[in-house]
Amino acid sequence: MRRAQRRATLLSMNNMPVATITRRTIREFALACALAAIVFSPAAVVTFAQAPGQKLPDLVGSLRATPAVLGVDAGQMASRKQVIFAWFENKQAVLNWFYSDAHQAYMRAITPGAGGGRTPLADIADNSGPILAIASLTMSEKPQVEGVQMPISQIAIELYAPLPGGLAAGGRFAPAAMKVPGLIDVTLGPPASAGK
Repeated sequence: MRRAQRRATLLSMNNMPVATITRRTIREFALACALAAIVFSPAAVVTFAQAPGQKLPDLVGSLRATPAVLGVDAGQMASRKQVIFAWFENKQAVLNWFYSDAHQAYMRAITPGAGGGRTPLADIADNSGPILAIASLTMSEKPQVEGVQMPISQIAIELYAPLPGGLAAGGRFAPAAMKVPGLIDVTLGPPASAGK
């Protein structure tokens, strides 16, 4: 006899139902987020560097060496979140990273024997243009995310695309190689002297 699937209803801030999902979907989502954020997270590199016998590739270096990766930056936010920003030329560049030896080695080390069962970026158009992936996690004293054995309290990976417009004076956060339609890029010169 087959067990009935447990369901959870997600509510918005005004207590209106947003979606009904199964426990399996939640578990799969948590695992997917954990893998993605761990792959991009500088904190994960430190965590695994301390584990004896674990030899994992340099993810930031591997990202930078991946063709069509426009830029990579990493750091810690005021909220204690460890983050990595990776700018990709397009969907194919993200897939090249996803299937790279470095990323696959991390996936095997973190979840040996686990199968994803999903096609990465299936909902993103092939001609999507530039993609910014932001991976974040917050370290904690003990594991707090179901299905993730790392000591973290939060983990996420988010994908964004640039909107036309904006202003950059003297540089910008995104790599210069990332083309943004309508961006006003101002080159700053030396300050004018006050005596003239």
